[in-house]
Amino acid sequence: MEYVVDKLIDFSAGKDEELRDIAGLALKTITSELPTEGKITVKACEKLTPKLLGQLEKSDTPPETLIETLSILSILISRFPGYLINLDTQPIQVLTPMLSHPRPAVRKRAITTLAQFLPYSQTQQFTELLTTYIVPGLAPSANVEKQRTVVQLIAAVARHSPGQIAPALNQIAASIIKDSQRDDEELRESCLQALEALVLRCPTEVTSFLSAIIQVGNQYIKYDPNYAGGDDDEDEEMAEDDDEDDDELGDEYEDDEDTSYKIRRSATKLLAAVIATRPELLTTLYKEVSPVLISRFGDREETVRLEVWSTYGILLTQTGVYGGTPQSSTEHTVGGKRKREEGMEVEETPYSLLHSQVPSLSKALLNQIKSPKTAPPTLEAGFSLLHKLLTVLPGSLANQSAQIIANAKSVLSVSSRSSSASLQVTCMSFLALFFSKHAPAVYAPQLDAITPFLLQALAEKHPRIASEAFRDFSALLNAMQPVKGGAWVDRVYDEAVRRLSNHDTDAEVRSCAEECIGDLWISATDVMKTKSRKEWEFICRTTGRTDGAIKVVTKVATKVDIDDAWVNGCIDWVMTLLRKSGRGGKIEAFNCLDALLRRYSQIPAGLPPTLIPNLKAYITPSDILLLGAALDIIALLLELAPKATFPEVERDILSDVYGIAHSPLLAGAPFDSVLAFFAALVEADMQIAAHVVPNLVTAVEKAPKNDASLTNVAKCIGQVVKAQRAIAAGTIAEFARHLKAGSKAKTPQVVLSLFVVGEVGRFIDMSPQHDIFNQAIDRFTAEQEEVRTAAAFAAGNIAVGNLHHFLPVIVKMVETDQAKRLLSLHALKEIVTHCSHGQLETVADMLWTPLFENSENQEETTRNVAAACLGKLTTTHPARYLPQLQARITDPNPATRATVLSAIRYTFAESPSSFDEFLGTVIMDFLALLSDSDLTVRRLALSALNSAARSKPHLIRDHLPTLLPSLYKETVINPNLIRTVQMGPWTHKVDDGLEARKTAYETLYTLLDTCLSRLDLHEFLAHVAVGLADDSDEVKVICHMMLFRLAQVAPTATAQKLDDLTPPLEKSMKGATVTKDTVKQDLERAAELQRSTLRAVAALSKISQPGTSPKFDAFVAATQKSAEWGSEFRELVGA
Repeated sequence: MEYVVDKLIDFSAGKDEELRDIAGLALKTITSELPTEGKITVKACEKLTPKLLGQLEKSDTPPETLIETLSILSILISRFPGYLINLDTQPIQVLTPMLSHPRPAVRKRAITTLAQFLPYSQTQQFTELLTTYIVPGLAPSANVEKQRTVVQLIAAVARHSPGQIAPALNQIAASIIKDSQRDDEELRESCLQALEALVLRCPTEVTSFLSAIIQVGNQYIKYDPNYAGGDDDEDEEMAEDDDEDDDELGDEYEDDEDTSYKIRRSATKLLAAVIATRPELLTTLYKEVSPVLISRFGDREETVRLEVWSTYGILLTQTGVYGGTPQSSTEHTVGGKRKREEGMEVEETPYSLLHSQVPSLSKALLNQIKSPKTAPPTLEAGFSLLHKLLTVLPGSLANQSAQIIANAKSVLSVSSRSSSASLQVTCMSFLALFFSKHAPAVYAPQLDAITPFLLQALAEKHPRIASEAFRDFSALLNAMQPVKGGAWVDRVYDEAVRRLSNHDTDAEVRSCAEECIGDLWISATDVMKTKSRKEWEFICRTTGRTDGAIKVVTKVATKVDIDDAWVNGCIDWVMTLLRKSGRGGKIEAFNCLDALLRRYSQIPAGLPPTLIPNLKAYITPSDILLLGAALDIIALLLELAPKATFPEVERDILSDVYGIAHSPLLAGAPFDSVLAFFAALVEADMQIAAHVVPNLVTAVEKAPKNDASLTNVAKCIGQVVKAQRAIAAGTIAEFARHLKAGSKAKTPQVVLSLFVVGEVGRFIDMSPQHDIFNQAIDRFTAEQEEVRTAAAFAAGNIAVGNLHHFLPVIVKMVETDQAKRLLSLHALKEIVTHCSHGQLETVADMLWTPLFENSENQEETTRNVAAACLGKLTTTHPARYLPQLQARITDPNPATRATVLSAIRYTFAESPSSFDEFLGTVIMDFLALLSDSDLTVRRLALSALNSAARSKPHLIRDHLPTLLPSLYKETVINPNLIRTVQMGPWTHKVDDGLEARKTAYETLYTLLDTCLSRLDLHEFLAHVAVGLADDSDEVKVICHMMLFRLAQVAPTATAQKLDDLTPPLEKSMKGATVTKDTVKQDLERAAELQRSTLRAVAALSKISQPGTSPKFDAFVAATQKSAEWGSEFRELVGA
């Protein structure tokens, strides 16, 4: 190996040009293919590096050899930086003199290699380079050649190691801005590129120079010394004039000397960098940059023109994400003040400024895409920009309708074979949006001109063109409904039927044709009722994909008054789909069945006996969601056709439901469906209620203990009694006998009885049976915890039925009975949870004081129960209770402060908007506890901030500058809170600050969703990067979720940090280190963390810009090749 390397280096410096090239190529291959570690790598690097540096030092080395040698050295630096740090001759000493080489190509290669090495160099080496070479090279007295090299070096260093150059920005940035004014085109271009790199890579330090940088960008985007035109107003006509000039001059006109377009393009990219990374400047950008960009929409150089349009697209995207709302409501916007209107100051927002600029923007853009000679890619970019404008500002192109339709017509009139099909698809996609975002009156006069071309596109063989044409007509139909007729309606119908009847139709075209049929039925109902309806034969098929058809049938059944014959046919089809095996699309099929049943004028008597046996298969706990959907359908049938349905349900379904009602798996919406089923059953036949209750009890008694949820059974019994109150007395008496003192009932019977009297007592006044209430209170001292919990539930809910009779008893226990206090508080929580607002107002004063007295309890469970009640009570009378909560913020007892925060957190979720008026004035007093000395109080303050950010973001947005420093502080690991615990022979570290830190990161994630426009993304990203290396896997997972979101909302800013984020992401992907103590759970936890990392990396890989993040790119390449994760990663990326 050594011999080969020696020989190749000798050949690469020889005089034989061919041998030199081959040797250079061979050395490149060797350095690229060396394994990342091992003896051979160490030897090769030790041998190769000094020889390469020696070759660079020789004054007689030919320039071509220098370039090849620098390229090989670059590969070594990027792959094996560790071997280059401790050399006798440092690369920086060899590379710096090469920046003065007479050949520009050598200088450029040396700049790149030097910039790659600097991140691994010592600080003083860079400081020396800065003081002896960079700063003097920027001085006005330096020659232009040297200035170019220095500015290019700054740009390269900013890209490779922004952390080194950022502290020196105050010395550098102003000089670059000055140097950009020197009369040298290459220097100007380099200055603009360097400023772009600084804006992207040193966001914090560059902030003070942004105003000057924007001015430089605005100045040079107009730089066109060879164009004789004058004012900006004429600029938008430039490209048009140019086309005409070119035609007149024929092939003679060639301006190869003109490189001014490079400066304009670099200036545009500089402005794009500012727009993409500084959302806080949106208002300023609309005032200063947007008009300049619009004036350059007609740049005579096509590459610059497309770059300008692309930059404006970024501005529109940023407006959509950060600009607030189109209504420019003050609480959602980034903005300043607009000029006074009728003596009032009106908020000036990105949306209002954009709205005022739409006329000039649309005029400039439409002028560019109206020429028949415009190239297809340019036209496509123009329609994409219009599409983006309408997405951000719907309805803004009403005044340009005639020209838009004319431009679209000229694009669609060209055969798709001769022009780009992609252009036609983009044009039609824009038209669909245009039709849906404007009133029909806007484009009605031009419809006759455009519809023939859209109808022509319907018949196109190209599937994407045909699909878009159907979408255009769907948009038209939805916008114009009701449509009374028109030749195009019949043509669209005929073409849709033709496509649906053909088995070879492309899946996307078929889906769009189905959708269009649905829209025809909804928007042109009268026309469709005259048709043969053969379309439904082709839509309602039982093979192939049926999800689109299900949606269409559901939509038509919901919105169109259609006869029972059609409903019958569709129900038969849906039932065929439900009889199929597999789960796919079944929920949608049940929703469709629901819509169809509701559409009947009268349910046919023979339908329930047909449907019920088919639904029986779904009455099983194996798929809870489908069980809920099936029970909803049965409940609907019981409601719509009780006489025909009830016997079938009683015979086929009821026993199965008894066997499922007690399942602990039932919760949420599916369990609500069970309750709705019992309510509908009892309504359908009043006699059944008396049998349902004992059957439910029998079923739960027979069930295994682990498969019996007594609370679920009690809720079902409560629902039955509520639907048939006549059995209330008998039910109460039946279950009350298990609660009597001498009863020999088993524990489950007692628990069930307590739950049942609670459920029934909530809506039945049980004051005549006061002894049952007393029996529930007596059970507060029972040995079994489940009995005590059920007793508190029963007492609280019985009290809901008659507050004034029972509540004083519970309050007295809270005040005086230490042993029963916690359970009494749980009873109060039931009361507060289930009482109406009006009921609570009458008793709030009675509850407030005893609840607060218990807030001082050190026991966290007791405090939490009290806090939940206090929060609910506060919303009943905020003017009275909020000040009382506020007064306790400064209480010396941390337990009281903790309760106050828990209570205020409960108010966020349920309170009406009128409560916000009171809360808005005091919320910061509560959140000031983020800097409390007590860790528990701080954690609860973070939790309160998280809840506020989710439920009441408008109340905290303006206070974020005050809140964020405290929040960010809590994301840092505090070594003082980490203690070592001895567990047998092992020592284990416990981090007491972990819960607070997790809450802090959860809050950051919430803020990213609700207060994005008020966050400094660069500071935010820095804290996410810290969290990726946290000791806690849970914190890492939250950070992965934030990266996934940031890749969508702030791609440019996030893309600049990818190399910094790579090391912790790589570490997370390595998985668990297996030792003799490793258990299965450790491996599962590590695999889950790897999957979380993989999702984040997949999202980030989509925003990575080629060449800017070599470490990240190498990590992605390695992940794609990974045997364990490669296929899953490629699936996530969609490659």
